[in-house]
Amino acid sequence: MRLDKMLANSGIGSRKEVKKLLKSGGVTVNGKMVKDAKIHVDPETDDVQLFDEPVEYREFIYLMMNKPDGVVSATEDKRDETVIDLLDDKHKHFEPHPVGRLDKDTEGFLLLTNDGQLSHQLLSPKHHVPKTYFAHIKGQVTEEDIKAFANGVTLDDGYVTKPGELVILSSGEESDIELTITEGKFHQVKRMFLAVGKEVLYLKRLSMGPLKLDESLELGEYRELTEEEVSILKGN
Repeated sequence: MRLDKMLANSGIGSRKEVKKLLKSGGVTVNGKMVKDAKIHVDPETDDVQLFDEPVEYREFIYLMMNKPDGVVSATEDKRDETVIDLLDDKHKHFEPHPVGRLDKDTEGFLLLTNDGQLSHQLLSPKHHVPKTYFAHIKGQVTEEDIKAFANGVTLDDGYVTKPGELVILSSGEESDIELTITEGKFHQVKRMFLAVGKEVLYLKRLSMGPLKLDESLELGEYRELTEEEVSILKGN
């Protein structure tokens, strides 16, 4: 691959920043100074160093974001700001994509990666990856709703959902709940509550699979997953 791509994929910086480092003479390949960004190197066999420190190439990137309201879960959009717009250039360079979707007005846990195999694993219906949401509901959520969700409810298009685990945190004219589901139909949580005559006023995803949202992340912030979190996510 091109030297500038390899360096950028090593977390050193954006392509622009990498080109500055090359011009400064700080990069050597197999002991020889290289300033040409276009030369090709093999990350497995070539010894690439930056200021005498070995460069470790990374193919994949894994990010956890606390998605804010008003931002769309897409790689590009002509009208709205996307989750990719919130990333630094050094992470954009990897061309990550959101794993699944969160509605524009839904906040919370969103995973972004360029690892297509992991994305497929997490989104495949046959793997039944659980996702847990917190919601503020207009209307009194009852034990009947818990039973209905446990059996699966019929959505407006006739689709019967897989069983969901509904937990009531508080119940009154407005209620707070947590709901765990294993599928991700369009607007599913909102439509499940509409099916029992209630309205979702606020929705936040708390977790996906074994990973929970890092509560230290402010809305719009993100961080790379730790090696342990990536391993857990992959089921290792």
